[in-house]
Amino acid sequence: MTNLLQKFEKKQIDRLTSNKRIPAFRPGDTIKVTLKIVEGEKSRLQVYEGVCIARKNNSVNSKFTVRKMSHGEGVERVFPLFSPIIDKIEVVRKGDVKRAKLYYLRDRTGKSARIADRDRGEEVDQYALTEVADEVVETSNEVEVDQVQEEVVPTGEKQAEAVAEEKSAVEEKSESSASQAEKTEDANKS
Repeated sequence: MTNLLQKFEKKQIDRLTSNKRIPAFRPGDTIKVTLKIVEGEKSRLQVYEGVCIARKNNSVNSKFTVRKMSHGEGVERVFPLFSPIIDKIEVVRKGDVKRAKLYYLRDRTGKSARIADRDRGEEVDQYALTEVADEVVETSNEVEVDQVQEEVVPTGEKQAEAVAEEKSAVEEKSESSASQAEKTEDANKS
């Protein structure tokens, strides 16, 4: 029973994250959440920027809480992570905190409510964009077009290894192109 539910939830997450990227962020990070607001027939994008004070990871029902100061009042908003109204999420600044829930910020104002910055380096996205490619398959006398979709893989060791391999491949290509450029310059000089 649970295996069936897990498969269904994974399929739903794949569908919801197929056309957007969700960066890896933690409580203490300052993030910008861009929302699609529909007013009648018009639609617009609105940015909500604040500190992520809590994160609840519960498969499809994952959510995060963002707190911002608006005209001297603290405003908190809870966003579902896989909501279709979220256009994109950007990490503005990474914070250095020692707790998972930062509810103590509700009682603080001014300097005591600040969070120190921390450089965690380049982090791999929690859910990356999936690439949809058209592949032509010939069967007997008919030609069919199938859509092949890459699987969305949550951040883990395999994805980190793949990113490291891609970086090394890019470095090798740049080194080989630099050596080819030197050879062509030598040939042009002589």
